[in-house]
Amino acid sequence: MKFQLDTALGGNQLTRVEPGCVWVNGQAHRQSVLVPWIGSVMPWPVASFEALRSEHFEGLLEHAPELVLLGTGARLQHVQPRLTQSLMRAGIGLDAMDVAAACRTYSVLTSEGRKVLAALILG
Repeated sequence: MKFQLDTALGGNQLTRVEPGCVWVNGQAHRQSVLVPWIGSVMPWPVASFEALRSEHFEGLLEHAPELVLLGTGARLQHVQPRLTQSLMRAGIGLDAMDVAAACRTYSVLTSEGRKVLAALILG
């Protein structure tokens, strides 16, 4: 069986997760961040899970992902459906999980060529 390393050519790669920090393309991020499958990594103005508002999810629409992976911090927390109505109306899936799981899932999905956006809460 032939083995070949898959890399996301031109895409973003989440390579390391530490408490309160993720590494994207070799750069450390210590505040909440949006990581699209391709394009610029951007700060996300969400200080904590409790600070999430519907406006935060509405802002994700401009990236036009197929799926949003919400990293809710060090542990899984469930999002109130009323906050994510804009994504649901646009037919964009949302999956919430802890940050480490979101990073692992992001890596798998981007290697499959999926248009995924990781919204990671690091506060």
